[in-house]
Amino acid sequence: MLNAPISHAPSSQLAIIDVQTKLCGVMQATEMQAVIQNCSRLAQTANLLEVPVIATEQYPQALGETLADIAQYLLAKKPIAKTAFSAYAEPKFKSKLQRDKSQIVLIGLEAHICVLQTALDLIAQGKQVFVVADAIISRQPENKANALARLASAGCIVTNTESVVFEWLGNASQEAFKAISKLMK
Repeated sequence: MLNAPISHAPSSQLAIIDVQTKLCGVMQATEMQAVIQNCSRLAQTANLLEVPVIATEQYPQALGETLADIAQYLLAKKPIAKTAFSAYAEPKFKSKLQRDKSQIVLIGLEAHICVLQTALDLIAQGKQVFVVADAIISRQPENKANALARLASAGCIVTNTESVVFEWLGNASQEAFKAISKLMK
């Protein structure tokens, strides 16, 4: 694709979708650990570069709270509880989206349900959506693969953690470069 868009920190928001204790517990453990690590890296980078972060929790009474590994980077912002699968269907989520941020970077779970439906709704609203493939998961790998294919065909930019981090950073002369590069090791 010529002139493929890249994510820019001043234009971006990070949406962490449903990285909750009980939901994470039913995922494949090794892949879930990698997703948690990548979600953590993205949340920390977002904080260092002042990219706004929004987190959601799908029916927290049943699926638990946001994992402590992720919640610690929400800077005392409470996750938005929802019952709709698309975060965009939740009015509190919509109200937290900043109008001047045209790019939404999506991470979390499950790829084929809440991440997919949120992304499709955001695209329908004219947002440029980046889905971070190594920071999303589904219980079944084939469901994640199907979701990624659907997302790409719908116009999402399917990317990875390091690409987003270094696109947000822009260059090595930024003050946050050393701290961010340590996160990637």
